[in-house]
Amino acid sequence: MSMDVEKLLSQIETTPTSASARMVFGEPIKVGDRTIVPVARVGGGFGLGFGGKRTLPETGEAAAEQASRGGGGGGRLSARPVAVIEVSPEKVRVKPIVDVTRIVLSGMLLAAWSVFWITSTIKAVHRSRRST
Repeated sequence: MSMDVEKLLSQIETTPTSASARMVFGEPIKVGDRTIVPVARVGGGFGLGFGGKRTLPETGEAAAEQASRGGGGGGRLSARPVAVIEVSPEKVRVKPIVDVTRIVLSGMLLAAWSVFWITSTIKAVHRSRRST
């Protein structure tokens, strides 16, 4: 393995240990006698792959060393606010953050899916009546 691949793999191995509650709970913000703590949903993933084409050398070991090789990788990390925790002398409250855009897009997708299936059903019924 080359030195770059070893360095990359060592960084990937330490990633889970660097995850902590600080990724989900933001820095507390003091406002008067209240403290606000932002809360987020954090997720991510990564992947990598390596490959090569090895052929039997016709002229010895030197040709085998020149076999083609390749590799690649990628990753993603996302964070989305989901709530705030409000701490006051009287009580502690969790206030969820509603993602209106996500709700509207989900409704639009459901409506489009329904129209698709209703149209398909009407076409199928029409074809079956025409053929009989």
